[in-house]
Amino acid sequence: QVQLVESGGGLVQAGGSLRLSCAASGSIFSINAMGWFRQAPGKQRELVATITSGATTVYADSVKGRFTISRDNAKNTVYLQMNSLKPEDTAVYYCRSDVALNDNNNYFRYWGQGTQVTVSS
Repeated sequence: QVQLVESGGGLVQAGGSLRLSCAASGSIFSINAMGWFRQAPGKQRELVATITSGATTVYADSVKGRFTISRDNAKNTVYLQMNSLKPEDTAVYYCRSDVALNDNNNYFRYWGQGTQVTVSS
């Protein structure tokens, strides 16, 4: 099976920065898209940013210019650098990866357990 382990969340003041990491491990043949999503209390989970194996990125409008997604394919790890944080960025952040377990080109979607990010005003 595949496990995604996130780290880097915490409490930060508005205007501060945090860097999230998510490492995938297990029976991995290849990874296609990797991404970050977030869910605030009482709200639906929403996309923050995604990145393909070819490094094509997509960002939510609310984080463009402040957040940067990147990945290290050799380490099966995706990162989210978050700058100029705002109180409205407070949420549980989840990573997601589309993983192939062998060379049959079938990808399965996995989620991490989530890491809390709290931005104080």
